[in-house]
Amino acid sequence: MASLSARIVIRAANRELEIPTGLFINNEFVPSADSPNELIHLVNPATEETICSVVAGSVKDIDIAVAAARKAFNTTWGKNVTGFERSKLLNKLADLMERDQDILAEVESLNNGKPFKIARDFDIGDSIQCLRYYAGWADKITGQTIEVDNKTKLAFTRHDPIGVCGQIIPWNYPINMWAWKVAPALACGCTIIMKPSELTPLTALMLSKLIAEAGFPPGVVNTIPSLGSVGGAALSMHMDVDKVAFTGSTVTGRRVMEAAAKSNLKKVSLELGGKSPQLVFESADLEQAANWACLGILYNTGQDCTAGSRLYVQDTIYDKFVSLLVSKAKELVIGDGFDEKSGGGPLVSKTQFDKVWRYIESGQAQGAKVALGGQKRPGKGFFVDPTIFTDINANMDIVRDEIFGPVLAVGRFKTEEEAISLANDTSYGLGAGLHSNDANQCMRVSSALEAGTVWVNQYNLLNNNVPFGGKKQSGIGRELGSYALDEYTSVKAIHWNFGEKLDWPL
Repeated sequence: MASLSARIVIRAANRELEIPTGLFINNEFVPSADSPNELIHLVNPATEETICSVVAGSVKDIDIAVAAARKAFNTTWGKNVTGFERSKLLNKLADLMERDQDILAEVESLNNGKPFKIARDFDIGDSIQCLRYYAGWADKITGQTIEVDNKTKLAFTRHDPIGVCGQIIPWNYPINMWAWKVAPALACGCTIIMKPSELTPLTALMLSKLIAEAGFPPGVVNTIPSLGSVGGAALSMHMDVDKVAFTGSTVTGRRVMEAAAKSNLKKVSLELGGKSPQLVFESADLEQAANWACLGILYNTGQDCTAGSRLYVQDTIYDKFVSLLVSKAKELVIGDGFDEKSGGGPLVSKTQFDKVWRYIESGQAQGAKVALGGQKRPGKGFFVDPTIFTDINANMDIVRDEIFGPVLAVGRFKTEEEAISLANDTSYGLGAGLHSNDANQCMRVSSALEAGTVWVNQYNLLNNNVPFGGKKQSGIGRELGSYALDEYTSVKAIHWNFGEKLDWPL
């Protein structure tokens, strides 16, 4: 039988850690019920060395976790605890994450590759804030009292927890996506089966340990690392799962939605892919626009669903802006996540590395001009340097497809109308940005852009109290803000007759 823990060394911090590697069900780490020797082997993307192995959950393990979540929902969670108690536990969990912030960031950097300082200060810092934000909502979920007939009747609504939730999260922001899913679900009183990415499950397992330490009842949060084709598919098809939340590719999102429809018509929320545009108008502050454009495509080494991977610049400033953009992109250091100089880390896996390089080679083959990058590094690690293409056209793969790497396609436009048309010429609609110092133009263009989030004179920054989600093939539903609560509640209307007498027969 596989071990349920592993010892790993964080050399940069001179620290040795014991990491749970089993399945987390009913507040305990356990082996697989029917495939105890099936393992998922995890790789450090900066060195290509194996970190450790975790237990791979099976369909039967998903069934056991769902049963645990259902029992908790019916007995110790759901409508059986007050909002105040849910709030108290969420705040306790946030306190524990804050206590372990450095350790969580070290493991996140080791497993995902991102810089330690960014994992600690941004990903985990934001996740702690997310938990506290939804802790504040837990005792403020209210319905309406509706006038029907003041003399004889009234109606009111209850926003009940939707029930058992399957949550499937990606590898690009493992802790952040965990918090985005877990916090609103727990605030509403739902129970959870978490399926982390098979590439980056370590911090989800560490957070599961904190769930038990915080005092959540057994079965409220369960964590099943597994392949997406196993655990993700089983959750999407499960007849006793009331809702599934998925963040990942549009291709997989379709499969999740299809499985949900073919099983019990469970509620679905999907945060999917993007091919997000940024527009730079001639009135913009070019220095700032170049900074935000770099952040848009190079943050997290481009492994971001809202990555601003298409950039359109007004023709009157095009040459000046591209020169400025290239010089700024050169300043970013892509390196080992434990190097203080690194502003970006490696791509998460060999598969992702190969995919990004296929697109870089495709851009070159289809006639785009390489303004920066385009050369492979020697040595170990899945590192890809910032790559900027110019002389693009709308039919190129690098313009149409989500790449999920530090690869930017830069085009030009003459008029505002042309800029809007170019920006909206995509099947996706997750994010978009514009840079202009003309206030009227900012209002016109932000209204016309077909995206769930539009940034004006900034890019890629999100807030826990502001909703986030997509249009078109970028998904359905919303995360963050009060809007996320709607994804985890079911509205019940109650009609109360206190005065009308019914005559019978009709």
